[in-house]
Amino acid sequence: MTDIESRIDTTRPHTARIWNYWTGGKDNYPVDREAGDRIRTLHPGIGEYAKADRLFLGRAVRHLAGQEGIRQFLDIGTGLPSADNTHEVAQSVAPDARVVYVDNDPLVLAHARALLVGTPEGRTDYLDADLRDIDTILAAAAKTLDLSQPVALMLLGVVIFIEDDEESYAIVRRLLDALAPGSHLVLSHTVTHPDMPDVDEAVAFWNEHGTPKLTQRTPAAVARYFDGLELLEPGVVSCSAWRPETPAPDVAMYAGVGRK
Repeated sequence: MTDIESRIDTTRPHTARIWNYWTGGKDNYPVDREAGDRIRTLHPGIGEYAKADRLFLGRAVRHLAGQEGIRQFLDIGTGLPSADNTHEVAQSVAPDARVVYVDNDPLVLAHARALLVGTPEGRTDYLDADLRDIDTILAAAAKTLDLSQPVALMLLGVVIFIEDDEESYAIVRRLLDALAPGSHLVLSHTVTHPDMPDVDEAVAFWNEHGTPKLTQRTPAAVARYFDGLELLEPGVVSCSAWRPETPAPDVAMYAGVGRK
């Protein structure tokens, strides 16, 4: 058994693997599918959140690479490889784009090594690190990215795992402070909303049975991550409502893109 394999716990459901299950992936275990089905019973639309978040990622990256001229992406909390990963979207627009992925899940690491291969013109690297390891992330990312030039900081569905509000805001601010003017923050976050009480029930089930535990925040609290940035239209909204190609129902996953 390799070191990576020894770190994979197949006895408890894991967020990245359930997300993979909901988006039609194969990199999950029975325990993940069982938990995913139970959560979907509590909140039938939950599987659509994963799909909506992935579609938001694609639209945001295409805009940044195509309209904003961004050629560098730092994607923290990568999750399991799926269709239209950050490097695939960015390099389809700009083949010379460089992408650094960061995640601390061993199953993600195992698949990233095999699947996250970029274009010859660009570069795609992977770092095994936790979101809190800011100095480690920045030092390793600087081997691939030029941090004196604009970078898109991708934080999709990852700061939800930082329970303390002030710690989560400080982490995002420290990462942004290290990036050049013209950099962008792309962030999505599960929200608690009075119109969607079943979401709270699903999250409570997850926090009782799954790992790692997650924290919901209000839409206003999610918007606070963008303090001091120039928010791109339409602001911080349901990720399905961020520049959709076709109208889609709102989901309790809010997102935005802001320019430093």
